[in-house]
Amino acid sequence: MARHLFRCPLRWSDMDAFGHVNNAVFLRYLEEARIDFMFRLSSKDGPSFSGGSVVARHEIDYLRPLVHRHEPVTIESWVTKLGAASLTISYEVKDAEQVYARASTVVVPFDLRAQRPRRITAEERAVLERYQDDSTGSTGGAAGAAGPDSADSADSAEGPAGGAGGARALVA
Repeated sequence: MARHLFRCPLRWSDMDAFGHVNNAVFLRYLEEARIDFMFRLSSKDGPSFSGGSVVARHEIDYLRPLVHRHEPVTIESWVTKLGAASLTISYEVKDAEQVYARASTVVVPFDLRAQRPRRITAEERAVLERYQDDSTGSTGGAAGAAGPDSADSADSAEGPAGGAGGARALVA
């Protein structure tokens, strides 16, 4: 199983009043890693998710404070669940010494013209399967399992939460 590696720079403005990277900033880091992952898949292996995608769910376990430094952190990404109309991407935000956070994101392919979720194509599935692993990594943790209900509604023809209305603003 392959993992996508993204080196994410830390910005001085990412810190909060407590002197560490703010919890909400981690979502931006995960977004940068996820977009890099999906665009690299598209450029290497064809038009993967060229029509768009939406985020249906995020889950983050904060393990250690991350403080500003000049050295980027590494974000490892891989697929832990691959359904008919959704996938779960898991992450570890880390450096050589420690893991700062584990997370997962449920992503739903989205047809921007029709404004509705769509199924994962056979071509996309073949590419994503190379990054699939149902384990959570060598250090353990809960991020590999986003929960039993996290992607089930996204696998229906109606999409997340019974439709795309709530997800429309979340186009990634």
